[in-house]
Amino acid sequence: MKPSFWYLILLFISAFSAMAQIPYPETAKGNQKDNYHGTIVEDPYRWLEDDTAKSVMDWVDRQNELTNSYLKKIPFIGKIKDRLEKLYNHERFSMPVKVGEWYFFRKNSGLQNQSVIYRQKGLNGAPEVFIDPNTLSADGTVTADLSGASIDKKYMCVSVSRSGSDWQELEVYEVESGKKISDRIEWVKFSGAAWGKEGFYYSAYDKPVEGKAFSNKNEFHKVYFHKLGTPQSQDVLVYSDAKHPMRYFSAICSRDGRYLFISSSDGTSGSELKVKDLSKPNSDFRLVFKGFEFNYDLVEVSGSKAYILTDRNAPNYQLVETDLSAPEEDKFKVIIPEKKELLQSVSACGGKLYSLYLKNVSTAVYQHDMSGKEERQIQLPGIGTAGGFYGEPGDKTTFYSFTSFNYPQTIFKLDVASGNSEVYKKPQIDFQPGKYEVKQVFYPGKDGTRIPMFLVYRKGLEMNGKNPTLLYGYGGFNISVTPSFSALNLPLLEAGVVYAVANLRGGGEYGETWHKAGMLEKKQNVFDDCIAAAEYLIAEKYTGKDYLALQGRSNGGLLVGACMTQRPDLFKVAFPEVGVLDMLRFHKFTIGWGWVVEYGASDSAEQFPFLYKYSPLHNLKEGVQYPATMVKTADHDDRVVPAHSFKFAARLQAVQTGSNPALISIGKKAGHGAGKPLSKALEEIAEQWGFMLYSMGLTY
Repeated sequence: MKPSFWYLILLFISAFSAMAQIPYPETAKGNQKDNYHGTIVEDPYRWLEDDTAKSVMDWVDRQNELTNSYLKKIPFIGKIKDRLEKLYNHERFSMPVKVGEWYFFRKNSGLQNQSVIYRQKGLNGAPEVFIDPNTLSADGTVTADLSGASIDKKYMCVSVSRSGSDWQELEVYEVESGKKISDRIEWVKFSGAAWGKEGFYYSAYDKPVEGKAFSNKNEFHKVYFHKLGTPQSQDVLVYSDAKHPMRYFSAICSRDGRYLFISSSDGTSGSELKVKDLSKPNSDFRLVFKGFEFNYDLVEVSGSKAYILTDRNAPNYQLVETDLSAPEEDKFKVIIPEKKELLQSVSACGGKLYSLYLKNVSTAVYQHDMSGKEERQIQLPGIGTAGGFYGEPGDKTTFYSFTSFNYPQTIFKLDVASGNSEVYKKPQIDFQPGKYEVKQVFYPGKDGTRIPMFLVYRKGLEMNGKNPTLLYGYGGFNISVTPSFSALNLPLLEAGVVYAVANLRGGGEYGETWHKAGMLEKKQNVFDDCIAAAEYLIAEKYTGKDYLALQGRSNGGLLVGACMTQRPDLFKVAFPEVGVLDMLRFHKFTIGWGWVVEYGASDSAEQFPFLYKYSPLHNLKEGVQYPATMVKTADHDDRVVPAHSFKFAARLQAVQTGSNPALISIGKKAGHGAGKPLSKALEEIAEQWGFMLYSMGLTY
């Protein structure tokens, strides 16, 4: 039965009353001032950067108490959570990974906090549990994942992470018996296990200062070799660079263990590739491609030939081949040439190469022989996102996944010889895709650039300018936001919400040119693109400014913070999640220095002005009514430290004018997002969607 008119009016009055009477916790102000190239900038909430201080932890508790008490007033959050649990209560599978005779995969029976790692002998074998992360902690905050099998397929390295942190521990299991052996490596970050002939290579940092593991700057990344059966204290330092403490190093081994590659990077863009022939004990590393103007990603090694995906002289990327026996930077052969579409990735399996292109933000896949000759296009179910096509040179089958906004992730098995696909694992979910419209539109940016955006909504929805709408964006780090299914959004779609995903500049949707148009001094283009998306949705009467919410995470949290401070009149609700919000100090914590190539740094007299101009923290002004805002962060986020969100929320609460709430939700024993227990994730999303609808004066 539909709620009465007067019930809705009373609900709106109740919501307005609640929002108008929020008693924000008192946040002390310090006298910190900094001189940036002659500009004095106040930083009164600097003390909130010390996340382990008792005063900060007390502040966190008081903020969470306020947020929780506010959310308890929203009567329909429980209904949203019940619906989410029903939607998620189905089996979900990952793509299988072949290791000798065994296939490894992840499976969640429905509402398990963490997916379980299974294995089975052959494709028709009986699945058995290999590792159940749910048994590693009482609250589901410990995760485990496969990090690589040994060359002889006898051992599997497993990475373990706690409370959502980027820090990892590496453990080793016997593949045949499933038994964990004694080898254990600590303080690993941004690394897998690259197996050689007697052990594996990994990247790690020195043990951090006690109590500062989640905030202190990470410096001097190093590559070590661990010989099986020995303690970590005996691991051999293989590669480091004392002259460049902020550089990342990743080890990659060829399948036969002959070649060891070191991929170096100054940050999130640009790399350098070196190689060492391990069959020659006294050989040194040789330069394959000099950094750091372009990106170089190793795809496959066959004999002495290395296949490398690069944007060198090809902004949309190309696959090249180089001879490792005598590498020369300017001597390489183009295997798959650049096209007008982005060559997003290349993988190898069964003696074939698989190229994955983005055509207007949708995947197209082609099969090639090892010389690059195109053999066929792989037929996908429709417009969406595909990934996978990995395996060994002798494999006869490979696997890939496909998903779209109205197509739950499905695993397909592909016959390499024929190119024919068949469904391998398909989820059974309480969802009817035929009830929803999915379309792509193109709208003009502020400077006239044509920007794509996906729209998803219930068929038959009236475009009257009053539909609640959630706009999502990212726009950075060369990351493409492609169509994908999320059961988290279904309660909104069922309730008549329009879901919009804007493919902003700064991402990778149209190659490196698109990326560079939204980085450094051009970062404002990203915010302009997002604002133009909001204006388009309003002009086309999908929604109105009283019914529009903006959501983004991490770099997307920066997007939300910048857009809500530049155009507070345009959005009713804002969700800056784990966001980079202090653009003057982001590079001083954990691995924030790695983003300087994307954003710039306030240390530079040339770059400080444009950072200061859009930095969300520094552009909150008194006397302005900002959107109803729920800032989200977590106490173990060691990627974008919670100080960003703490300081932004404190400043927002101090200046907010009008009745819109300015709340912060701070997760405990949680990090940047990965590995969060499902029960906690569903609870938080229910609260988020409840906050959004309630702030719009709506119900569920």
